[in-house]
Amino acid sequence: MRRSDLPFGSEFSPSQIDLQVLLELAHEHGADWRAFEAAGRDRCFSTHETSDDNKAKLANNTKLSLRAYGLIDERDATLTEVGRALYDLRGDAPALHEAFARHILTNCQGMNFIQCVLDMQAAGEDINLNKLRQWLQERGIAVPRGGKHMSTMRLWLEQSGVFASRYRVDQTCLNRILGVDMEEFEALATFTLEQRAYLKAIANLDSAGPHLSNDVEKLAVATYGTAFNEKNLPKQVLYPLRDAGYLHLERGTKEAGRGAKPFLVTATDKLANDIITPLIEQVEKQARTDLRPMLRKPLKAIRREVEAGSRHIRGLALEALAFKLMRLIDLTYVATRLRGDVTGGAEVDLVFESTRLVFSRWQVQCKNTARVSLDDVAKEVGLTHFLKSNAIVMISTGRVGDEARHYANKIMAESNLCIIMVEGDDLALIEAKPAAIVDVFAREARHAMDLKQLSL
Repeated sequence: MRRSDLPFGSEFSPSQIDLQVLLELAHEHGADWRAFEAAGRDRCFSTHETSDDNKAKLANNTKLSLRAYGLIDERDATLTEVGRALYDLRGDAPALHEAFARHILTNCQGMNFIQCVLDMQAAGEDINLNKLRQWLQERGIAVPRGGKHMSTMRLWLEQSGVFASRYRVDQTCLNRILGVDMEEFEALATFTLEQRAYLKAIANLDSAGPHLSNDVEKLAVATYGTAFNEKNLPKQVLYPLRDAGYLHLERGTKEAGRGAKPFLVTATDKLANDIITPLIEQVEKQARTDLRPMLRKPLKAIRREVEAGSRHIRGLALEALAFKLMRLIDLTYVATRLRGDVTGGAEVDLVFESTRLVFSRWQVQCKNTARVSLDDVAKEVGLTHFLKSNAIVMISTGRVGDEARHYANKIMAESNLCIIMVEGDDLALIEAKPAAIVDVFAREARHAMDLKQLSL
């Protein structure tokens, strides 16, 4: 099982322990984790009505949580640099809680957590732990089932005032603690891989600059393995970062023996903020950040985007629509626009999985065309060999052609594949009544069963 991207948090919520006390115990017993654990058991869990063995397990969980949040060292219970900074604030509870919240937001995936909550609210979703875990996973943030990771993080952020109550975010408090506006994180989430790598590379340099733009590019390639289009570097990277307020640009002098004049780039004060690089690294945990704004929208709004706007917007909207449909039947998101050796070089729009009773893998193809053709279905059937898929879902704003249906029927009759067709009329029905997706999939399942009947 994939580890959690949110810190482990058992027996570590502010309703269970006093952070100031734990920091003091770590300061006193830091060189001896056994002594620290015993002291934590006596101070935090001695009055619990349970066995001594269970009290020891509770104290051990607290120690593991302190490690997960980066407050004590992995080898023993010695305070880390962050832990020492918090220890110095132990006499001022509000300052201590705000400093810890800032650490959570910048270094423990806290901003991804906050952003996901805001996205769910914007989409009109009721927030509970199951849905929140699912939304986080769809953004590439792994959270195990049944863990206390999300609840503990929310309670610490509530302690500092970031959450005013339950899941209501106090954005004024958030901006003050974070040191930058939430809008800045939203902007970083829209940057391309190349733009983010370039920002991190120039932030790593000892001085703000000026630096030759191609020297920063070389550093980004060497450090992060990101490939740049040298001819389009200004248009694709430098100008957008300048317009966003992170870089100053000026024309450099002509390099000897070369016709090109690289820019001189200087990091602005905005980039000098030590919080920007950790925020960028959080953004990079997310899957397909260009799709995220679409996921914030209700189903009806996405349907309008599918039918209007540019071709790019229509494509994103259809993928977001597919996301929402597959979420309705509780499948687990795996990847978007998967391409490479795993698919033989072809591209798959969406991949989902399920482990209910048995494992199954679903590949989803979105078609914003009047008709799904035989070739469209044949391509997806071919990809199942690479992906080991059990089901193909064709989602179309139009209709499925007769040849495509006949081909799909033949494949289903002769193999273990199930091919599910969702047409424009089905989408309209699901928009009006989301639970109708169950009827649509049940219809397709019955059709597949009829084709696969055994002669007994």
